[in-house]
Amino acid sequence: MPWSTPFDNPIPLRSGGRLATLQQAADYVMALPEKVQHEAHWQVAVENLINAAETGGGWLMFARIAMMQALNADGKEG
Repeated sequence: MPWSTPFDNPIPLRSGGRLATLQQAADYVMALPEKVQHEAHWQVAVENLINAAETGGGWLMFARIAMMQALNADGKEG
């Protein structure tokens, strides 16, 4: 599944933006400070994004859920 694959529902950000595709979600994580990227909830999100890109299927839903959980764990977005 290409990284340009959209989520069924975009992930809203408190900043007013949204993450509509796997690529946008991956770019969001990569823009975080390196220390934050290594936190467990972000690692889970990245693993699910990669699985969605590599295998597709239900992984797209899991990737969206993992991103939302990571955003909420930081208390900054979601």
